[in-house]
Amino acid sequence: MGRGRAKAKQTKVARELKYSSPSMDLDALQREIGSATAVTTDSREDDYGEYDDLAAKYNDEDDDPRR
Repeated sequence: MGRGRAKAKQTKVARELKYSSPSMDLDALQREIGSATAVTTDSREDDYGEYDDLAAKYNDEDDDPRR
């Protein structure tokens, strides 16, 4: 017993989060972070660059036993 109010409150908060669209001030966010330019980290070479030599060693097509 006594869970009705707590569940109603949770439902109300969840509904507000789901259906509200908060405004976002991107200029203020940029000032807060302190960066003047956007940084992109979409380079796959950064993630796997150190393994290129190892991958080349094991990806040699001449050693494929299925051929």
